[in-house]
Amino acid sequence: MFDKILIANRGEIACRIIRTARRMGIGTVAVFSDADRDALHVEMADEAVHIGPAPAAQSYLVIDAIVAAARQTGAQAIHPGYGFLSERTAFAEALAAAGIVFIGPNAAAIAAMGDKIESKKAAAAAGVSTVPGHLGVIETEDEAARIAAEIGYPVMIKASAGGGGKGMRIARDDASAREGFRMARSEARSSFGDDRVFIEKFIVEPRHIEIQLLADKHGNAVYLGERECSIQRRNQKVIEEAPSPLLDAATRRAMGEQAVALARAVGYDSAGTVEFVAGQDKSFFFLEMNTRLQVEHPVTELVTGLDLVEQMIRVAAGEKLSFTQADVRLDGWAIESRVYAEDPYREFLPSIGRLTRYQPPAERKEGGVTVRNDTGVVEGSEISIYYDPMIAKLCTHAPTREAATAAMGEALDAFVIDGIQHNIPFLSALVSHPRWAEGRLSTAFIADEFPEGFKGAVATPAEMRKLAVAALAMEIVRKDRLDRLPGRLAPHGRRWRRDWVVKLGREEIAISAEVDAVAPLSVRVGFDGADPTLEVRSSWRPGEPVWVGAVGDDAFTVQVRRSGTSDRLVHRGVDVVARVLGTRVAELDRVMPEKRVADTSKFLLCPMPGLVVSIAVTEGQQVKAGETLAIVEAMKMENVLRAERDLTVAEVKAKPGDSLAVDAVIMRFA
Repeated sequence: MFDKILIANRGEIACRIIRTARRMGIGTVAVFSDADRDALHVEMADEAVHIGPAPAAQSYLVIDAIVAAARQTGAQAIHPGYGFLSERTAFAEALAAAGIVFIGPNAAAIAAMGDKIESKKAAAAAGVSTVPGHLGVIETEDEAARIAAEIGYPVMIKASAGGGGKGMRIARDDASAREGFRMARSEARSSFGDDRVFIEKFIVEPRHIEIQLLADKHGNAVYLGERECSIQRRNQKVIEEAPSPLLDAATRRAMGEQAVALARAVGYDSAGTVEFVAGQDKSFFFLEMNTRLQVEHPVTELVTGLDLVEQMIRVAAGEKLSFTQADVRLDGWAIESRVYAEDPYREFLPSIGRLTRYQPPAERKEGGVTVRNDTGVVEGSEISIYYDPMIAKLCTHAPTREAATAAMGEALDAFVIDGIQHNIPFLSALVSHPRWAEGRLSTAFIADEFPEGFKGAVATPAEMRKLAVAALAMEIVRKDRLDRLPGRLAPHGRRWRRDWVVKLGREEIAISAEVDAVAPLSVRVGFDGADPTLEVRSSWRPGEPVWVGAVGDDAFTVQVRRSGTSDRLVHRGVDVVARVLGTRVAELDRVMPEKRVADTSKFLLCPMPGLVVSIAVTEGQQVKAGETLAIVEAMKMENVLRAERDLTVAEVKAKPGDSLAVDAVIMRFA
């Protein structure tokens, strides 16, 4: 076994690997760029080596710098995590030449499987079901359109060296095939340094299901069940679960056996994942093989009880697998939600900045429920524009899918992040969606259910009443605290008014209340003039960002942010501003004028902090609705900004290469 390993990565996966290495008694070395000098993985590791400037191409992707760091510190092996150099054949070969062990598959297996085109050819030769498509390299837009038409629309244009949703476009006609080819090549070139793309048939209403593999250097290979990764946005996975609600035992075995056959065919020897696209009828086709640890590996760990990072390290050290296929058991259900630094209310645009507050739900294992949070940040950490926007991977495990979903909803409600925008409300809405509960998933789930983007979940009448009760409960505790301060001119003497009005957005809820105790709170409430009989209890104190209590027999968790005399309440994707008023104040409030939102229709504003890649128009140019105005790159993704209507460009205020803040003016319209 190794004495010391280097982790050629950053963020949550670097922290994840360090935790396992520490438990195994293995020393760790972190590497870091200028942007990550104060990062959590640097603090956690036993040693740390600076490897270059903030851009990944000048630091985390520089093979010589990684090898030099390993030699400098005496690391015997390197774990690449996922992304960056994890699937680069050249990296594995460079380590072998330097006498350093690569904690991953051999270079030949990476070459065979890491390239999407070559992997499909190898899969077909091994008898694995494959999707119809053109695996040759495509050189021009016209060639892309011709091939796409021959295959039959819709098609998927994909980067050969791609991953993480980068360099992928769906085309439904010749025009979108040409544009998709351009965009996929551009993203592939900037993200992977390889602009080759290929085209394959896009399966309608597909599900994304993958098989986790584990193989050693002695010819042993097993599959560890499947993960369903169908909840995706822009081909980027958002929520994953294990097992899949679609598969039965026979289909699981068939997929697993095909995956193992492919692994044996290429001499695979580490953890790896074979991804399939599946139809709703349980038909399945090979998609690609990821020759690395997957982002979503925790859900497999939770249902199998195995530590995949530990298994990778042991295999790399030459050990045999300590179990066989017959020993693999799937226990319960696990769900993972990817918490991203992005604004779901603004088309999921990236958000950067400092985490002024970061309080994830407590990790626990009790009552048959496990809550796990894999993260690479702490309160005060900086979310940088240079890297992937992932903040954390929140996982829950329980005996059933329903119980795991309920635990996930509660955990998301208790996950506090301030300082940046994040997608927790959207994740909450997803796991609370009736279609999720039914298991009727597809990769089009988000596009189907949120066609106009995410505007916040709509609360049921019962949820609105609970939110109103929580707002009132907090107001009572605040008023009691103020009343106890010395020098108050007119304390109420614990004589609480009975009738209140809680405004939730535009909706008003009349509540009658009788306060029995305040610390901890016990109050009985009624609605619409009814006698107070419903008991509400909570130990919440002013300043706490999460209200946890009980409304009747139901536990209730809601996030709260105080602003002036209002509370912003967030629960299961519902985001609403609450104001607690007396009845007379509520009457006067109804006749107050509403503040109007400023008109920005004559400006194109930068929707996220990013770099201007190109400006497609000139001053005085007339533009039709849907035409491209500019392209802005943020967090390795190119975002096309289009005209929402016919217009004339009056002034262009930005140029290619400019680094813009959110809402910076790119151009003005006449």
